[in-house]
Amino acid sequence: MSKSKLNSLMAIALLCLTSWRLLAADAETATSPQEDKLIAVLKSEASQKAKADACRELARIGTKEAVAPLAALLGEEELSHMARYGLETIPDGSVDKAFREALGKLRGRPLVGVIGSIGVRRDAAAVKPIAGLLHDSDPDVAQAAARSLGSIATPTAAQALEAALREGPATNQLACCEGLFRCAEAFSAKGRPGPATAIYDHVRSLQVPHQVRTAAWRGAIVSRRQGGLPLLLEALRSEDFSLFATAARISHELPGPRVTLALAAELEKPSADRQILLIQTLGQRGDAQALPALSNTARKNEKPVRIAAIRALGQVGASAAVPVLVELLEDADGEIAQAAQESLAGLQGKEADAAVMAMFARAEPNKRITAIELIARRHMSSAVPELLKAAEGADAGVRVAALKRVGGLAGAGELPALLELLAKAKSAEDLEAAEQAVSTLCGKTADRAACVERLAASLAQAQSAQKCALLRVLTSLGGTPALKCVRAAVNDSNPEVHAAAIRALADWNSAEGAPDLLELARSAGTPTDKLLCLRGYLGFARHSDVPAPERLAMCRQAAGLVQNDDEKKLLLAALGSIESADALAVIGPYLDDAGVREEAGNAAVNIADKLLQGGEAAKLAPKLVEPLEKVARVTTNTELAGRAKTLLDQARAKAKAQ
Repeated sequence: MSKSKLNSLMAIALLCLTSWRLLAADAETATSPQEDKLIAVLKSEASQKAKADACRELARIGTKEAVAPLAALLGEEELSHMARYGLETIPDGSVDKAFREALGKLRGRPLVGVIGSIGVRRDAAAVKPIAGLLHDSDPDVAQAAARSLGSIATPTAAQALEAALREGPATNQLACCEGLFRCAEAFSAKGRPGPATAIYDHVRSLQVPHQVRTAAWRGAIVSRRQGGLPLLLEALRSEDFSLFATAARISHELPGPRVTLALAAELEKPSADRQILLIQTLGQRGDAQALPALSNTARKNEKPVRIAAIRALGQVGASAAVPVLVELLEDADGEIAQAAQESLAGLQGKEADAAVMAMFARAEPNKRITAIELIARRHMSSAVPELLKAAEGADAGVRVAALKRVGGLAGAGELPALLELLAKAKSAEDLEAAEQAVSTLCGKTADRAACVERLAASLAQAQSAQKCALLRVLTSLGGTPALKCVRAAVNDSNPEVHAAAIRALADWNSAEGAPDLLELARSAGTPTDKLLCLRGYLGFARHSDVPAPERLAMCRQAAGLVQNDDEKKLLLAALGSIESADALAVIGPYLDDAGVREEAGNAAVNIADKLLQGGEAAKLAPKLVEPLEKVARVTTNTELAGRAKTLLDQARAKAKAQ
């Protein structure tokens, strides 16, 4: 290629590159039609709201071209905030220049706002003019300047703040300290702990408010990292309890065994309240290095301190704490022993399990009972075979304790063994505990049908007391197969079993048993049986999950059976829970019955009150007038009469307005 052609090609390439750069620059400075419209709004006589909305949108899409129109609004009291909002996000140096120029022109709130915006943008070039405002006569301006310098966080800004803290008025002290703390945090974040530490040391040496001083102590310790331990110990030994408490909190930010050992060494020196706080701190650290000191403190000290140490041993959770806690289980002070039991119950690991089983193997009944409680609390299902053996042992206390706890740990495979224990139970305590075990096991078993099947088989062969217990378990399980067993037991020749079956039906967890109760109420051989059946049947009639028409139908069926006052009161209680005008018609005749007049009046008033608050109040109001008039007339209860008259007035008004 000839030299002339090469020169020509290079000239063309240079021209293209220059053109591309010019086009790119134009693209960068060009405004969009949307931005032009928003700027036009700012320059117009538009409403304040329209201009505020434009500022908000320019914060999203604004360019250098929007800076001057936005800056022009900085002095307007009502729009200054939104103008700053629009400016702060524009990535152009002209924004910082505009804010700096505004510093010498504004006063009051607009000036305070601009100072804050400079801090948001961290404009280092503004440090000098803002530092001059630290001595402004307006405290709001001076304090805003302090916070802004803290956000900018340059060495010059920190020096200006230190000077203002030393020379300025007390009213600005907190703001200057806040600014310095911001500088220190920024220095630490940039990997410059030295200047940060110097700031904290300077502030804590001054006469500053308590909260500032403790914050300075924290910064001074944490910024030194592991080198802050001597300073931490100095704070812990301070006579100022608040500084001591601050140091205890700060220690959580200094990990490592060296700090733990230093804290543990302090345990013997302070008063009880300080010891407790140190102990709690060691427990929260969870470092096994603290175990020797905590163990010694748990064995010998004032009771509150010992209890705190025992709890901390449980928090640390190391296996080395097990022997100490087992030892303290036998402490003569019941509270100490209880605290040790609580901590041991929460410890994880085979060592703790082994210690509990060793205690369970001891001869003393009280130790075995304590071990059983720990087995249950630790969910040691592996101990189930031993618990089953203990449930047949000679000591009644151990036997009952084992029975009560084994159900929560056993699985479905242990149900036959539990049923056998129930069948063998001789005392009322043993039977109750065995029933609890069976009920707990069946209640947590997924295959409830299999449980019911086994219970039914046991029911057929059981003694009367055991039958009653099994019926109660079946009641807790519920379901059609269980209900079938209970129905059959109603015909048992033993009066206790017969009564238990009726109570089981009355306590059933669904209305499935209601028809049986109604039939039994009709054929009941004794007043007691009848009352039990009606109580259960009408109890279902009060269930809110049963539709109101069905509940009312149940009450009407029962109305033909009720005879004495107790039975009538059960009926009226059920009727009073039904939000229906038709229920009032059933209640009406009982207002003439002297034995249940007040109960009938209460039921009628309750229904009327609900209906008058409902959506069909105007439609139903005429039906309420006569019952309410009668209640007001026949009742001897002044309060009930007053309620009836008030509702009567409402019913008449709604009926008239219809």
